[in-house]
Amino acid sequence: MSLTSNVLVLIAKFLSGSSVRWIDCQPDTCQRVYFANHTSHLDALVMWSSLPKAVRALTRPVAAKDYWDQGIIRRHIAKTFNALLIDRKKIKVHRSPVDLMINEIGDRYSLIVFPEGQRQTGEDMGEFKSGLYYLGKKRPDLELVPVYIDNLNRILPRGEVLPVPLLSCITIGPPMWLE
Repeated sequence: MSLTSNVLVLIAKFLSGSSVRWIDCQPDTCQRVYFANHTSHLDALVMWSSLPKAVRALTRPVAAKDYWDQGIIRRHIAKTFNALLIDRKKIKVHRSPVDLMINEIGDRYSLIVFPEGQRQTGEDMGEFKSGLYYLGKKRPDLELVPVYIDNLNRILPRGEVLPVPLLSCITIGPPMWLE
């Protein structure tokens, strides 16, 4: 891991004060899709940082290209955690984000996805987009692991620039598969 990634991990852990609970699931380098609620720009970074180093090295957050490809700092952060950038504005049947994800992970990488598609402003989860279902359907061998990220919406709320250090909790649930 690079110096930048180590610094990002420390910053994420400091800002979020996150505790991680693994419920009926253990950290593993097997291929997984961690799917989580989305309430803050910090979600992907904090979720990625909460994984053990060996798992983190093989896990790629999926992120919006229109946001993370703007400006040198965002691009550098996205590159540091090997983010898979999805162009939300040019989704076509022949350029499916699901197919892109499957091609990019091969038989090695795991993903962090936010199936709501965009950040939510309140505590309630939004409706899931269909991508998680199709990802599981096309790759039934992938473990689908639910994650609940609590309190990050207060640390860096939508529209805010400066984070407020508070405690958060990441709960990682038992894996599931589509049948």
